[in-house]
Amino acid sequence: MEMLASLHTLPSPLPPTTTSSSSEPSYKTAFITRRRAIISASTAAIASLLHISNPIPSLYPAVALQPQQVELDQEEDRIVRLFQETSPSVVFIEDLELAKIPKSSSKGDRVVVAEDEDAKVEGTGSGFIWDKFGHIVTNYHVVDKLATDQSGLQRCKVLLADARGTSFYKEGKIVGIDPAYDLAVLKVDVEGYELKPIVVGTSRDLRVGQSCFAIGNPFGYENTLTTGVVSGLGREIPSPNGRAIRGAIQTDAAINAGNSGGPLIDSYGHVIGVNTATFTRKGTGISSGVNFAIPIDTVVRTVPYLIVYGTPYSNRFQ
Repeated sequence: MEMLASLHTLPSPLPPTTTSSSSEPSYKTAFITRRRAIISASTAAIASLLHISNPIPSLYPAVALQPQQVELDQEEDRIVRLFQETSPSVVFIEDLELAKIPKSSSKGDRVVVAEDEDAKVEGTGSGFIWDKFGHIVTNYHVVDKLATDQSGLQRCKVLLADARGTSFYKEGKIVGIDPAYDLAVLKVDVEGYELKPIVVGTSRDLRVGQSCFAIGNPFGYENTLTTGVVSGLGREIPSPNGRAIRGAIQTDAAINAGNSGGPLIDSYGHVIGVNTATFTRKGTGISSGVNFAIPIDTVVRTVPYLIVYGTPYSNRFQ
Protein backbone atom coordinates (compact mmCIF):
# COMPACT_ATOMS: atom_id res chain seq x y z
CA MET A 1 0.00 0.00 0.00
CA GLU A 2 2.88 2.37 0.72
CA MET A 3 4.36 1.65 -2.70
CA LEU A 4 1.02 2.41 -4.40
CA ALA A 5 0.67 5.62 -2.43
CA SER A 6 4.08 6.76 -3.53
CA LEU A 7 3.28 6.04 -7.13
CA HIS A 8 0.13 8.09 -6.97
CA THR A 9 1.95 11.04 -5.44
CA LEU A 10 4.77 11.26 -7.99
CA PRO A 11 4.94 14.70 -9.61
CA SER A 12 4.03 15.07 -13.28
CA PRO A 13 6.97 15.23 -15.70
CA LEU A 14 8.04 18.70 -16.72
CA PRO A 15 7.18 19.73 -20.30
CA PRO A 16 10.13 19.85 -22.68
CA THR A 17 11.66 23.24 -23.50
CA THR A 18 11.70 24.44 -27.12
CA THR A 19 14.34 27.15 -26.82
CA SER A 20 17.32 24.84 -26.85
CA SER A 21 18.38 22.57 -29.69
CA SER A 22 19.65 20.06 -27.19
CA SER A 23 16.08 19.45 -26.04
CA GLU A 24 14.82 18.19 -29.47
CA PRO A 25 15.55 14.50 -28.78
CA SER A 26 13.63 14.76 -25.55
CA TYR A 27 10.68 16.30 -27.41
CA LYS A 28 10.70 13.49 -30.00
CA THR A 29 10.91 10.89 -27.29
CA ALA A 30 7.97 12.43 -25.48
CA PHE A 31 5.96 12.60 -28.72
CA ILE A 32 6.63 8.94 -29.52
CA THR A 33 5.78 7.94 -25.98
CA ARG A 34 2.53 9.91 -26.13
CA ARG A 35 1.61 8.32 -29.50
CA ARG A 36 2.29 4.86 -28.11
CA ALA A 37 0.12 5.70 -25.14
CA ILE A 38 -2.71 6.77 -27.45
CA ILE A 39 -2.36 3.58 -29.52
CA SER A 40 -2.27 1.45 -26.38
CA ALA A 41 -5.37 3.18 -25.04
CA SER A 42 -7.19 2.65 -28.36
CA THR A 43 -6.17 -0.99 -28.45
CA ALA A 44 -7.40 -1.48 -24.90
CA ALA A 45 -10.71 0.17 -25.76
CA ILE A 46 -11.19 -2.05 -28.82
CA ALA A 47 -10.29 -5.15 -26.83
CA SER A 48 -12.78 -4.12 -24.18
CA LEU A 49 -15.52 -3.74 -26.79
CA LEU A 50 -14.66 -7.11 -28.31
CA HIS A 51 -14.81 -8.71 -24.89
CA ILE A 52 -18.24 -7.23 -24.26
CA SER A 53 -19.64 -8.33 -27.63
CA ASN A 54 -17.98 -11.77 -27.48
CA PRO A 55 -17.85 -12.94 -23.87
CA ILE A 56 -16.21 -16.17 -22.89
CA PRO A 57 -18.32 -19.31 -23.59
CA SER A 58 -19.24 -19.86 -19.95
CA LEU A 59 -20.96 -16.45 -19.91
CA TYR A 60 -22.96 -16.89 -23.13
CA PRO A 61 -26.56 -15.71 -22.71
CA ALA A 62 -29.51 -17.91 -23.72
CA VAL A 63 -29.63 -18.15 -27.52
CA ALA A 64 -32.81 -16.71 -29.00
CA LEU A 65 -34.91 -19.28 -30.84
CA GLN A 66 -34.82 -18.98 -34.59
CA PRO A 67 -38.18 -18.85 -36.43
CA GLN A 68 -37.65 -22.41 -37.71
CA GLN A 69 -37.11 -23.70 -34.16
CA VAL A 70 -40.23 -21.94 -32.90
CA GLU A 71 -42.24 -23.43 -35.75
CA LEU A 72 -40.91 -26.92 -34.96
CA ASP A 73 -41.88 -26.59 -31.31
CA GLN A 74 -45.36 -25.44 -32.28
CA GLU A 75 -45.73 -28.44 -34.60
CA GLU A 76 -44.64 -30.82 -31.84
CA ASP A 77 -47.05 -29.22 -29.40
CA ARG A 78 -49.88 -29.59 -31.91
CA ILE A 79 -49.22 -33.33 -32.27
CA VAL A 80 -49.01 -33.77 -28.50
CA ARG A 81 -52.37 -32.07 -28.04
CA LEU A 82 -53.82 -34.10 -30.91
CA PHE A 83 -52.84 -37.32 -29.15
CA GLN A 84 -54.12 -36.13 -25.78
CA GLU A 85 -57.49 -35.24 -27.28
CA THR A 86 -57.90 -38.45 -29.29
CA SER A 87 -56.36 -41.23 -27.19
CA PRO A 88 -59.27 -41.44 -24.67
CA SER A 89 -61.44 -42.56 -27.61
CA VAL A 90 -59.13 -45.50 -28.45
CA VAL A 91 -59.58 -48.87 -26.74
CA PHE A 92 -57.42 -51.94 -26.16
CA ILE A 93 -59.13 -55.25 -27.01
CA GLU A 94 -57.93 -58.53 -25.53
CA ASP A 95 -59.28 -61.76 -26.98
CA LEU A 96 -60.05 -64.48 -24.46
CA GLU A 97 -59.58 -68.20 -24.82
CA LEU A 98 -61.69 -70.25 -22.41
CA ALA A 99 -60.03 -73.22 -20.78
CA LYS A 100 -61.52 -75.81 -18.42
CA ILE A 101 -60.09 -75.76 -14.92
CA PRO A 102 -61.09 -77.33 -11.60
CA LYS A 103 -63.61 -75.31 -9.60
CA SER A 104 -61.11 -74.91 -6.77
CA SER A 105 -58.50 -73.26 -8.96
CA SER A 106 -57.69 -69.60 -8.52
CA LYS A 107 -58.88 -67.13 -11.12
CA GLY A 108 -56.81 -64.03 -11.73
CA ASP A 109 -58.66 -62.59 -14.71
CA ARG A 110 -60.93 -59.61 -14.28
CA VAL A 111 -63.65 -61.00 -16.56
CA VAL A 112 -66.31 -63.06 -14.77
CA VAL A 113 -66.57 -66.60 -16.14
CA ALA A 114 -68.39 -69.76 -15.22
CA GLU A 115 -67.17 -71.67 -12.16
CA ASP A 116 -65.48 -74.39 -14.18
CA GLU A 117 -63.90 -72.06 -16.70
CA ASP A 118 -60.96 -69.72 -16.72
CA ALA A 119 -60.12 -67.02 -19.24
CA LYS A 120 -56.66 -66.26 -20.52
CA VAL A 121 -55.57 -63.63 -23.00
CA GLU A 122 -54.99 -65.06 -26.47
CA GLY A 123 -54.60 -62.03 -28.74
CA THR A 124 -54.82 -58.26 -28.78
CA GLY A 125 -56.17 -55.55 -31.01
CA SER A 126 -57.45 -52.00 -31.05
CA GLY A 127 -60.72 -50.19 -31.57
CA PHE A 128 -62.36 -46.84 -30.98
CA ILE A 129 -65.46 -45.56 -29.20
CA TRP A 130 -68.24 -44.91 -31.69
CA ASP A 131 -70.88 -43.42 -29.41
CA LYS A 132 -71.66 -42.66 -25.77
CA PHE A 133 -73.69 -45.88 -25.47
CA GLY A 134 -70.59 -48.08 -25.48
CA HIS A 135 -70.44 -49.21 -29.11
CA ILE A 136 -66.89 -49.87 -30.26
CA VAL A 137 -65.69 -50.22 -33.85
CA THR A 138 -62.86 -52.59 -34.67
CA ASN A 139 -61.76 -55.07 -37.34
CA TYR A 140 -63.62 -58.31 -37.87
CA HIS A 141 -60.35 -60.24 -37.90
CA VAL A 142 -59.59 -58.94 -34.38
CA VAL A 143 -62.66 -60.68 -32.91
CA ASP A 144 -63.51 -63.46 -35.37
CA LYS A 145 -61.89 -66.17 -33.24
CA LEU A 146 -63.33 -65.20 -29.87
CA ALA A 147 -64.11 -68.19 -27.71
CA THR A 148 -67.75 -68.91 -26.91
CA ASP A 149 -68.72 -69.58 -23.31
CA GLN A 150 -71.44 -71.91 -22.02
CA SER A 151 -74.13 -69.30 -22.62
CA GLY A 152 -73.13 -68.96 -26.27
CA LEU A 153 -71.64 -65.50 -25.76
CA GLN A 154 -68.45 -64.52 -27.57
CA ARG A 155 -66.50 -62.38 -25.19
CA CYS A 156 -63.44 -60.20 -25.02
CA LYS A 157 -61.89 -57.88 -22.49
CA VAL A 158 -61.83 -54.18 -23.35
CA LEU A 159 -59.63 -51.56 -21.72
CA LEU A 160 -61.09 -48.11 -22.26
CA ALA A 161 -61.12 -44.69 -20.66
CA ASP A 162 -63.88 -42.31 -19.70
CA ALA A 163 -64.02 -38.64 -20.70
CA ARG A 164 -61.80 -37.72 -17.73
CA GLY A 165 -59.10 -40.18 -18.80
CA THR A 166 -59.76 -42.78 -16.10
CA SER A 167 -59.06 -46.28 -17.45
CA PHE A 168 -61.19 -49.30 -16.67
CA TYR A 169 -61.84 -52.82 -17.97
CA LYS A 170 -65.17 -54.01 -19.27
CA GLU A 171 -66.39 -57.18 -20.91
CA GLY A 172 -67.22 -56.69 -24.56
CA LYS A 173 -69.63 -58.67 -26.70
CA ILE A 174 -70.08 -58.73 -30.46
CA VAL A 175 -73.25 -57.06 -31.73
CA GLY A 176 -72.50 -57.01 -35.46
CA ILE A 177 -69.94 -58.14 -38.04
CA ASP A 178 -69.18 -57.50 -41.70
CA PRO A 179 -66.38 -59.81 -42.88
CA ALA A 180 -66.56 -58.36 -46.40
CA TYR A 181 -65.25 -55.03 -45.10
CA ASP A 182 -63.34 -56.46 -42.13
CA LEU A 183 -65.51 -54.52 -39.67
CA ALA A 184 -67.10 -55.44 -36.36
CA VAL A 185 -68.96 -53.63 -33.59
CA LEU A 186 -68.64 -54.50 -29.90
CA LYS A 187 -70.82 -53.36 -27.03
CA VAL A 188 -69.67 -52.73 -23.47
CA ASP A 189 -71.75 -51.79 -20.46
CA VAL A 190 -70.78 -48.22 -19.59
CA GLU A 191 -73.41 -47.41 -17.00
CA GLY A 192 -71.95 -44.84 -14.64
CA TYR A 193 -69.25 -43.79 -17.09
CA GLU A 194 -69.14 -40.88 -19.50
CA LEU A 195 -67.34 -41.85 -22.69
CA LYS A 196 -65.61 -39.68 -25.26
CA PRO A 197 -66.64 -40.89 -28.75
CA ILE A 198 -64.14 -40.30 -31.51
CA VAL A 199 -64.77 -37.42 -33.91
CA VAL A 200 -65.73 -38.84 -37.30
CA GLY A 201 -64.24 -37.16 -40.35
CA THR A 202 -64.44 -38.01 -44.03
CA SER A 203 -62.16 -39.86 -46.43
CA ARG A 204 -63.72 -38.25 -49.48
CA ASP A 205 -61.41 -35.21 -49.55
CA LEU A 206 -58.12 -36.89 -48.64
CA ARG A 207 -55.00 -36.00 -50.62
CA VAL A 208 -51.79 -37.92 -51.06
CA GLY A 209 -49.09 -36.33 -48.95
CA GLN A 210 -51.24 -35.02 -46.12
CA SER A 211 -50.28 -35.95 -42.58
CA CYS A 212 -52.00 -38.77 -40.73
CA PHE A 213 -51.58 -40.54 -37.41
CA ALA A 214 -52.30 -44.06 -36.18
CA ILE A 215 -53.17 -44.76 -32.55
CA GLY A 216 -53.37 -48.30 -31.25
CA ASN A 217 -51.75 -51.05 -29.23
CA PRO A 218 -49.01 -52.68 -31.33
CA PHE A 219 -47.66 -55.85 -29.73
CA GLY A 220 -49.74 -55.00 -26.65
CA TYR A 221 -48.13 -51.61 -26.00
CA GLU A 222 -51.09 -49.42 -25.10
CA ASN A 223 -51.79 -46.01 -26.61
CA THR A 224 -48.99 -45.96 -29.15
CA LEU A 225 -48.88 -43.10 -31.64
CA THR A 226 -47.22 -43.41 -35.03
CA THR A 227 -47.04 -40.70 -37.67
CA GLY A 228 -46.89 -40.63 -41.43
CA VAL A 229 -48.61 -39.41 -44.54
CA VAL A 230 -51.34 -40.60 -46.84
CA SER A 231 -49.23 -42.53 -49.35
CA GLY A 232 -51.99 -43.55 -51.74
CA LEU A 233 -55.74 -43.64 -52.27
CA GLY A 234 -58.19 -46.02 -53.89
CA ARG A 235 -56.17 -49.14 -53.10
CA GLU A 236 -57.65 -52.63 -53.19
CA ILE A 237 -56.90 -55.07 -50.37
CA PRO A 238 -58.30 -58.53 -49.52
CA SER A 239 -60.89 -58.96 -46.77
CA PRO A 240 -61.03 -61.94 -44.36
CA ASN A 241 -63.67 -63.64 -46.51
CA GLY A 242 -61.66 -63.19 -49.69
CA ARG A 243 -63.67 -60.30 -51.08
CA ALA A 244 -61.76 -57.21 -52.22
CA ILE A 245 -62.05 -54.07 -50.11
CA ARG A 246 -61.93 -51.16 -52.54
CA GLY A 247 -60.98 -47.59 -51.81
CA ALA A 248 -58.50 -48.41 -49.04
CA ILE A 249 -56.16 -45.72 -47.76
CA GLN A 250 -52.44 -46.44 -48.01
CA THR A 251 -50.16 -44.88 -45.38
CA ASP A 252 -46.59 -45.17 -44.15
CA ALA A 253 -47.66 -44.58 -40.54
CA ALA A 254 -46.47 -47.77 -38.83
CA ILE A 255 -49.19 -50.37 -38.34
CA ASN A 256 -48.21 -53.63 -36.66
CA ALA A 257 -49.87 -56.55 -34.92
CA GLY A 258 -52.19 -55.07 -32.30
CA ASN A 259 -52.83 -51.86 -34.28
CA SER A 260 -55.66 -53.51 -36.21
CA GLY A 261 -59.02 -51.88 -35.58
CA GLY A 262 -57.55 -48.63 -34.31
CA PRO A 263 -58.20 -45.24 -35.89
CA LEU A 264 -56.23 -43.47 -38.58
CA ILE A 265 -56.74 -39.77 -37.91
CA ASP A 266 -56.01 -36.55 -39.74
CA SER A 267 -54.34 -33.38 -38.47
CA TYR A 268 -57.61 -32.23 -36.91
CA GLY A 269 -58.04 -35.38 -34.83
CA HIS A 270 -60.86 -36.70 -37.02
CA VAL A 271 -60.88 -40.40 -37.82
CA ILE A 272 -60.42 -40.99 -41.55
CA GLY A 273 -59.97 -44.75 -41.56
CA VAL A 274 -59.77 -48.01 -39.61
CA ASN A 275 -56.26 -49.49 -39.59
CA THR A 276 -56.51 -53.00 -40.95
CA ALA A 277 -53.50 -54.39 -42.80
CA THR A 278 -49.79 -54.11 -43.50
CA PHE A 279 -47.56 -55.74 -46.05
CA THR A 280 -44.58 -57.50 -44.48
CA ARG A 281 -41.59 -59.28 -45.89
CA LYS A 282 -42.28 -62.98 -45.82
CA GLY A 283 -41.19 -64.60 -42.59
CA THR A 284 -40.15 -61.36 -40.87
CA GLY A 285 -43.41 -59.97 -39.50
CA ILE A 286 -41.85 -56.52 -39.79
CA SER A 287 -43.85 -53.66 -41.27
CA SER A 288 -42.63 -52.63 -44.69
CA GLY A 289 -44.11 -49.16 -44.46
CA VAL A 290 -46.96 -50.11 -46.79
CA ASN A 291 -50.03 -50.09 -44.57
CA PHE A 292 -53.76 -49.81 -45.20
CA ALA A 293 -56.91 -48.49 -43.58
CA ILE A 294 -60.58 -48.94 -44.43
CA PRO A 295 -61.93 -45.50 -45.43
CA ILE A 296 -64.18 -43.95 -42.82
CA ASP A 297 -66.91 -43.21 -45.37
CA THR A 298 -67.33 -46.97 -45.80
CA VAL A 299 -67.40 -47.40 -42.02
CA VAL A 300 -70.08 -44.71 -41.61
CA ARG A 301 -72.33 -46.52 -44.10
CA THR A 302 -71.80 -49.91 -42.46
CA VAL A 303 -71.70 -49.43 -38.68
CA PRO A 304 -75.31 -48.25 -38.10
CA TYR A 305 -76.63 -51.45 -39.70
CA LEU A 306 -74.29 -53.57 -37.60
CA ILE A 307 -75.54 -51.88 -34.43
CA VAL A 308 -79.23 -52.26 -35.28
CA TYR A 309 -79.36 -55.51 -37.26
CA GLY A 310 -76.06 -57.25 -36.52
CA THR A 311 -75.33 -57.60 -40.23
CA PRO A 312 -74.46 -55.19 -43.04
CA TYR A 313 -77.14 -53.68 -45.27
CA SER A 314 -76.31 -56.01 -48.17
CA ASN A 315 -76.98 -59.13 -46.06
CA ARG A 316 -80.50 -58.09 -45.10
CA PHE A 317 -81.85 -58.97 -48.53
CA GLN A 318 -80.13 -62.31 -49.03
